[in-house]
Amino acid sequence: MPHLPGQEKFKGPTFHASDLEGKEITGKKVLIIGGGASAVEALEYAVGCGAGEIDVLSRSDKWIIPRNVFVDFLLSLNIFGAETSFSWIPEWLLRKFFYRDLDDISPAGKPLYGDTPMVNSQLFDQIRAGKARWLRGDIVSVEENGILFNHRAKGVPKCGPGHQALVTGEVIIMATGYKRPSLSFLPDKVFEGRYGPPNWYLQVFPPQDPSICATNSTYVNAIGTVGSYHIGIYTRLLLMFLVDPLTRPNEHLMKMWIEFTRFMKKFAPTGAFDFITYTELLYWYCFVSLINPFRWKWVPFVFFGIGRSLPMKVVEQEDRLRAELNGKTNE
Repeated sequence: MPHLPGQEKFKGPTFHASDLEGKEITGKKVLIIGGGASAVEALEYAVGCGAGEIDVLSRSDKWIIPRNVFVDFLLSLNIFGAETSFSWIPEWLLRKFFYRDLDDISPAGKPLYGDTPMVNSQLFDQIRAGKARWLRGDIVSVEENGILFNHRAKGVPKCGPGHQALVTGEVIIMATGYKRPSLSFLPDKVFEGRYGPPNWYLQVFPPQDPSICATNSTYVNAIGTVGSYHIGIYTRLLLMFLVDPLTRPNEHLMKMWIEFTRFMKKFAPTGAFDFITYTELLYWYCFVSLINPFRWKWVPFVFFGIGRSLPMKVVEQEDRLRAELNGKTNE
């Protein structure tokens, strides 16, 4: 758990957002450190436990979108996952119809298609009901009965000028996210400069070794309908590559696809693979499945799991061919 300056002076308990189960915060004033999804979850937990007052101390602004499948689907329809000349439209609609009177906490100058938004439909209701406050600024130090906080106005960068004031509290919740698991156990060759993660084939297959599939391990930022459809597709793509050599891309073609994606997203505010949309992900699957005729028979299996015995049939065919070849060699 990160250590805040002066944290040892705080008289109340300090918890991490991942370890709140069973913690007693009823009727207490809670200070939540962080501004991401973990902070929102901690806020919902505090409200559900009947906390007295809740202040979220956020260092930066993130886009918040409603938990609505239809809205999230529309936002993910940006097939190239990049800012366009029309990106102001969904940003304006979110501010006008979702943020409404809370427009001050919407990001200033941060593109919607540049960072993972938080998906929550209740946060604003809790703020409007007076159950919580969302404060933007920087932590100066922890004091005995709260946190000395530098409040920044909208648009002022981190550590910029602001108004310092003590935000009192009885409990501190550290909602500072998670530490990404290390990929250091993989062979050194897959970390080649220009083609290191997340700049891999389909973001998860290192071009130097297509037998490796780092599902969800190279993810940086994205927007779209939250789900696990892609996990099954990636797994079945890996099975296809392993059992059918004719479908397996070689290193040169994998790097060519990476460069093509970089070219298509050259105007994106982030790196080509640093931000993607779910629709873009599905476009990748379709593109790589159709461009190689040897993969066509695998399409029902890759996308829908239809023909689950197909990989085993291919293995059995290879075993029979090897047996036949060994028999002829012995003769």
